[in-house]
Amino acid sequence: MLEQLVTSPHIADAVMVVLAVEIAVLIALRFRGGLKLPPLSAIISNAVAALGILIALRAALAGSPWPGVPIGLSISLAGHLADLKLRLRATRNED
Repeated sequence: MLEQLVTSPHIADAVMVVLAVEIAVLIALRFRGGLKLPPLSAIISNAVAALGILIALRAALAGSPWPGVPIGLSISLAGHLADLKLRLRATRNED
């Protein structure tokens, strides 16, 4: 049973649901204030990177046509590059 879950595309679906809940909680906490959380742009760029990896995983496990995995990885790359840009900009502002 566990093997079927882990090797099916539904595992990626489940993680996407958890990711969506995590993002919603972080955004709510961010707007609520009181906690020192990263900027909204950082939360979203990291979420996009994670979502891209999950899309690629789901495509691979579902046996989707070949563009599915590269598209997911490209989405993830875009999220990672956005995060990197934000971090570099924050580092420059600290100097």
